[in-house]
Amino acid sequence: MEYRVTMHNEMETIELAQNFESEKFPNMIICLNGELGSGKTMFTKGIANALGIEETITSPTFTIIKEYESGEMPLYHMDVYRLDGETDGVGIEDYYKKGGIVVIEWANTIKHILPKERLDIKFVVTDENKRVLILTPYGKQYEDLCEAVL
Repeated sequence: MEYRVTMHNEMETIELAQNFESEKFPNMIICLNGELGSGKTMFTKGIANALGIEETITSPTFTIIKEYESGEMPLYHMDVYRLDGETDGVGIEDYYKKGGIVVIEWANTIKHILPKERLDIKFVVTDENKRVLILTPYGKQYEDLCEAVL
């Protein structure tokens, strides 16, 4: 099953992310895909804000993984674009069972190591402010998550 949601501005993207955070569970995996500037990091900021994380959230393009432990649940924010699919020695899979929320930007570049159960969100830019988000849940827990939020 696939869900489509239209976001008309950044605030709507943040609100949707906060709604997902309100239904959070340990080891939640959210995979974000879309072109540069499509809203992936904005979505992550919404989750972080709802978790109570006060640190500035930026895309971890050069560090690959940023860990935020100051919220009510850990947030592991990844940007795997620069890996170009080469994940040996990075330890990404270790984060899937650390009890937090894992958000992976450019997740389609590492499909070979993504867990079977996860939520994929594709950001499609339709104009300067408007985005269509295509959500694809994999597994019952993620289907239930989408039903609760959307």
